[in-house]
Amino acid sequence: MKPGSGTLIINIMSEGKAETYEGVYQCTARNERGAAISNNIIVRPSRSPLWTKEKLKPIILPSGQSLILSCRPPIGLPPAIIFWMDNSFQRLPQNERVSQGLNGDLYFSNVLPEDTRDDYICYARFNHTQTIQQKQPISLKVILAKSNRERPPTFLTPEGNASNKEELRGNVLSLECIAEGLPTPLIYWIKEDGILPINRTFYRNFQKTLQIIQVSEADSGNYQCIAKNALGAIHHTISVTVKAAPYWIMAPQNLVLSPGEDGALICRANGNPKPRISWLSNGVPIEIVPDDPSRKINGDTIIFSNVQERSSAVYQCNASNEYGYLLGNAFVNVLAEPPRILTSADTLYQVIANRPALLDCAFFGSPLPTIEWFKGTKGSALREDIYVFHENGTLEIPVAQKDSTGTYTCVARNKLGMAKNEVHLEIKEPTRIIKQPEYAVVQRGSTVSFECKVKHDHTLILTVIWLKDNGELPSDGRFTIDKDHLEVADVSDSDGGTYTCVANTTLDSVSASAVLSVVAPTPTPAPIYDVPNPPFDLELTDQLDKSVQLSWTPGDDNNSPITKFIIEYEDAMHEAGLWHYQAEVPGTQTTAQLKLSPYVNYSFRVMAENSLGRSLPSETSEQYFTKAAEPDKNPMIVEGLGSEPDNLVITWQPLNGFESNGPGLQYKVSWRQKDGDDEWTSVVVANVSKYIVSGTPTFVPYLIKVQALNDVGFAPEPAVVMGHSGEDLPMVAPGNVHVNVVNSTLAEVHWDPVPLKSVRGHLQGYRIYYWKSQSSSKRNRRHIEKKILTFQGSKTHGMLPGLEPFSHYTLHVRVVNGKGEGPASPTRVFHTPEGVPSAPSSLKIINPTLDSLTLEWDPPSHPNGILTEYTLKYQPINSTHELGPLVDLKIPANKTRWTLKNLNFSTRYKFYFYAQTSAGSGSQITEEAVTIMDEAGILPPDVGAGKVNPRISKLTVAAAETYANISWEYERPEHVNFYVEYGVVGSKEEWRKEIVNGSRSFFGLKGLMPGTAYKVRVGAEGNSGFVSSEDVFETGPAMASRQVDIATQGWFIGLMCAVALLILILLIVCFIRRNKGGKYPVKEKEDAHADPEIQPMKEDDGTFGEYSDAEDHKPLKKGSRTPSDRTVKKEDSDDSLVDYGEGVNGQFNEDGSFIGQYSGKKEKEPAEGNESSEAPSPVNAMNSFV
Repeated sequence: MKPGSGTLIINIMSEGKAETYEGVYQCTARNERGAAISNNIIVRPSRSPLWTKEKLKPIILPSGQSLILSCRPPIGLPPAIIFWMDNSFQRLPQNERVSQGLNGDLYFSNVLPEDTRDDYICYARFNHTQTIQQKQPISLKVILAKSNRERPPTFLTPEGNASNKEELRGNVLSLECIAEGLPTPLIYWIKEDGILPINRTFYRNFQKTLQIIQVSEADSGNYQCIAKNALGAIHHTISVTVKAAPYWIMAPQNLVLSPGEDGALICRANGNPKPRISWLSNGVPIEIVPDDPSRKINGDTIIFSNVQERSSAVYQCNASNEYGYLLGNAFVNVLAEPPRILTSADTLYQVIANRPALLDCAFFGSPLPTIEWFKGTKGSALREDIYVFHENGTLEIPVAQKDSTGTYTCVARNKLGMAKNEVHLEIKEPTRIIKQPEYAVVQRGSTVSFECKVKHDHTLILTVIWLKDNGELPSDGRFTIDKDHLEVADVSDSDGGTYTCVANTTLDSVSASAVLSVVAPTPTPAPIYDVPNPPFDLELTDQLDKSVQLSWTPGDDNNSPITKFIIEYEDAMHEAGLWHYQAEVPGTQTTAQLKLSPYVNYSFRVMAENSLGRSLPSETSEQYFTKAAEPDKNPMIVEGLGSEPDNLVITWQPLNGFESNGPGLQYKVSWRQKDGDDEWTSVVVANVSKYIVSGTPTFVPYLIKVQALNDVGFAPEPAVVMGHSGEDLPMVAPGNVHVNVVNSTLAEVHWDPVPLKSVRGHLQGYRIYYWKSQSSSKRNRRHIEKKILTFQGSKTHGMLPGLEPFSHYTLHVRVVNGKGEGPASPTRVFHTPEGVPSAPSSLKIINPTLDSLTLEWDPPSHPNGILTEYTLKYQPINSTHELGPLVDLKIPANKTRWTLKNLNFSTRYKFYFYAQTSAGSGSQITEEAVTIMDEAGILPPDVGAGKVNPRISKLTVAAAETYANISWEYERPEHVNFYVEYGVVGSKEEWRKEIVNGSRSFFGLKGLMPGTAYKVRVGAEGNSGFVSSEDVFETGPAMASRQVDIATQGWFIGLMCAVALLILILLIVCFIRRNKGGKYPVKEKEDAHADPEIQPMKEDDGTFGEYSDAEDHKPLKKGSRTPSDRTVKKEDSDDSLVDYGEGVNGQFNEDGSFIGQYSGKKEKEPAEGNESSEAPSPVNAMNSFV
C-alpha cells in the first residue's frame, strides 16, 4: 500500500510471477461515518503463445478460382493483431480482389497468375508483450486456365443468406461481407427500413467491412450487404442486436441533512437486458444490516424521513446484468451546522464589458442555507429579472456593463445562523484589433509587412504575439516585430502561409489572420498569370440513392491560387447537353458530397476559379443513374379562371423531367365550389398543363388543387388555391352620374357603384367615355372623337383633365370586369368656362416706310372663348441690341391688320402680340421689323393694298478694291426679278441701278472707285414695290502702281498700236482662209469635243478658241463690255462671284471684268434668250477681246 493513499502497488519484476497476483481486487475506505467501496478490479497476466508446428502443402489452382488462406493465430491476451507479409517483411498488396478478413484470413475473389509466390506468411503481433509470432509460409501456384469462365458472385464469408450479430452499446459495430466471382464483385451496404447514420458510418477494406461507431439500441435492425458484378448480384442479411451493459440514468447523489429532515437516494440505470438494482450500506448488503426506522427501500429509491445523527452512512447502489455492473457510492450525512462561506473575502473579479460575470459564493451548512446577494453597503436584494442565481451560490450577471462595477455582498442563512462575504467587480474595456493584417501576394526575395494595431483597456497589460500556421514564428533574423508590424525580409517559398496576430490581456484574447502567398519573381518577359487549368481524374464514390461523393485532381493554378471549384451536372435522360449548377466548394477541397434527385442520369464536371477567372470544364465523369421515387413537389402557379361564362379553366406550371422523379408523370386535378358542401371532384390527366371544367355557374369561387404522381406514387398533399369560373358582361349601369366642373380644362365626375352581384366577374373599375359636342354641320364633316378614361377598382369618382375651354361635352359611365363593359349610364352634358387663348396663328410686318409699319395677323387657332381685344407691345432696338421704352397698345378683337405711324426712320422694332378673353391674356408671339432710311422705292399707299408683300433681309456686302459682292435672303415663295441700287454716300447723285439676271440672290458690282464709301439696297423689279434696308460699305484703297495714269504713257500707246496691227493682220488672214473653205486649227479640237458651245479661254496664253465656218454662228459669250448707260441685259449680264469663284476670294481685272469666268473652276450655263446668228465681225471680236 502506498503511504498516505489508497493505491496498491504490485511489483511483479521483484516479487514473483505475474500469475501469482491474478484475481479480483476491491478497495474499501472507512471512517466513523461509514464505509465506501470501489468497483471490482480484475488482474490477469498477458499471454503470447506460439503457433503450433504444422506442415503446409503447396496450393495449386487454375486462374479465376477463389481461395481462402487461413491464419488461425494462437489465442493470446489481449488478442493478437494479424497482418500478412512476405519473407522480406513487406506487406502483401490488397485490393477489391484480394483482402484480409476480420478473422485474419486472406481472401481471393479470384486468383491470377501474378498471385503465384512461396511466401504468404501470417504474422500475429501481441502488443502487451511486444512480441510477434509467425505462421509457416504458404506456397501458392496459379496455372493460367485455357478459358476463364465468368460467374456471378457468391459469399466466402459469412455463409448462407442470413446471419446474426450482437454488439454492446457504445462499442464499434463491424459487419463483414467478402464475395468471390469473376469479374471481381463490388460490395454495397444498406439498412432495411432505415438509413445509415452519416456521421458514424465508415467503410473499410474496400467496402467489404461496414463499421458504425458509438453504436446504440437505435442501430439494431437488418443490414444487407450486396455483392454485384456484370453477371448478377446476391445479398446477405445480417440481423444486428445491440445489447447494453448497465449505464446510469441517475446515479445516487450525496445527501447532507439536518436532524429531523427528509430526503431520498435515487439510483436509476438502464441496459439490455434491464439491470437489477441492489443496495449496500457501508459495503454490507442492506438486507443484513440493522434496521433503521428512518429508512425505507422502494426499488431503486431509498426514502429517508425524520433522520437522526445515527442515520449517517455510506450507501452503495449496484446495477448489474449479464454484460456488466455499475457501482455508485453516496453518503448520507446528518449534520447540524450554521452557515459557512467558503469563498475568500474581498475577492476581486475583473470582467470584460458585455460579457457574463460570475461572482462565487461557495457555502456550507446544515440545514442547507439560503443565499441572497446585495450590491453596495445599503442596497436592496438583487432580483432574478436582471441576475441569475445558481444553486451553488454563484451570482451571474449575463451582460456586464460599466455600471455593474462595485461591491457585492453574499449572505447565507439557515435556522442556526448567518454568514456573509463581500466581493468586488471591475468592468474592463474589451481588447480590439482596429487594423487587421491583410492578404498579401509577394514575389520571392522581396519584403512584406503585416500590420496589427490593437486597442485595449489601459489598466490591463497587453501582449501581442505573432504565429505562423498556428505555430511559433521561425527563429530567423528575417522576421522582425516592431510595435504594430511584423516584417519578413527576403521572402522564400517556405514563408508562405497564414500569419496570425494574437493580442492577449489577463482577461481576453483576440486574433486576426492574413495569408501570405509567395510567387516566383517576375521574369523577363513577365510570367503568365492565367485562369486555372481544368480539373481532371473525376471519380464517383459512396454511391447512394440520393447522394454521391465526387472527387477530382486540381489542374495547374497558373500562378494564382484557386479560390473555389464549381460543380455542374447534366441530366442525360431529360436535358441532354444542358449543364446546371450543382454546388461549389473552397479551393482547398477536392471532394464534395452531392445531393441527388431520383430518376436522373447524372454526369458531372468541375471548373476551377481563381482571381483571374474560371477554367474550362473538366472531362465529364462517369454516368450515375438514380432510382425512381414519387414526386417530392407539386406543380406551381396553379390558377382557375374561366374562359367562358359556363366553364372553369384550371392551369398549372408542369413539372419538368428533372422534377418528375420517375416515369409516368401525371396530375390529379381536384375542384369543388368554395361556398358549397360538395365533395371534391377529381380527375387524373396526362402530363399537360390545363384542364377545363364545363357546365359551371357564372363567376363562382372554386377551391382547386393539383397533385403530381408517377408510377412510384403520389407527391405530398398539394396546397389549395382559389379560382373563379368564367365571367360574363356586367348587367347594370352606374347610376346617379353627375359632373362638377372644376375649371376650364378639368371636371370631376361622380357616380354610384353598381351591386357586386351584377358585375358577374372581377371588378376592374369604371370607364368614362366623353366627347366634345359639335354642331350638326361640323358633325357631318368630321367623325366625333371619343376619349376614354378608366378608373381602377371600386372608385366612385374621377377627374377628366385636358378639356378644351368654352366647350360643350357629353359623357357616360360603364362598369368594367374581366369579360368587358356593362351597359352605359344615361349621358350627362356639361360646359367648360372660358380660358385664355393660344397665341395668334401668325404675325407679319409689311409696307415699311420712313415712319410707319403695317402689321397683319391671323387670330389664335384656339381662342378658348370670346376674344375681347388684342394687346400689342413694341419697343425700339439700337445697334448694340439694347431695348428702348415699351409702348402698350390695345386693338379691337375684330381687327386683323394695324398700321403703326410716327415711328423713327431706319430703326429696328421688336413687337409682342397676344389676344385676350374674359379669362385673361394668352401666349404672345414676337416679331422684329425695320423702318426704311428714305422714300426711294416706296409705292403709293394704295399699291398692293390688301395683300402681303415679300421681304428681303440679311443684306450683306463683301467689298474689294474696285468691286463688291452683294447677297441677300428672300423670304417669300414667289419668284421675282431683283435689282441692285447703289451710290456714293453723301452724294446728291441719283441711285445707280443694276438688273439681276434671273431670280438669283447675289450680284457683283464692278467699276467702283477704291477707298470710297458706298450705300446699297436691293429691290424687286415690276410692281411688287418693296426694297431691303440699306447697307454701307467701303472699297479697299488703291494700289501704289495705279497712281500713274498708264494710258498717257508713250511706250504704252506704241505697244497698243503694234498689238492692234498684229490682230488686224491675223483677222484678215482668217477671213481669207474661211472664204476659201479652210478650217481654223481649233476645228480639230472641236471635232474631238462634241460641244457646240464656245471653248474656254486657253489657260496658257489667254487667247480664245477659234471657230470653223461650219458651226452655228454665235457671238462670243461672257466677254462683252458693259454698256455706257450701266444697264445690263438679262441674257449677257455679269454674274456673281459666288457662281465661279470661292466666295469673296475671286479676282477682277483692272478694268473690272471678272477673270474667274474662264478660270476653269466652273463652266457657265448658256445664256437665256434669242441670240444672233450672224458671224462675228473683226470689230466685235476685237471689242470682246479688249
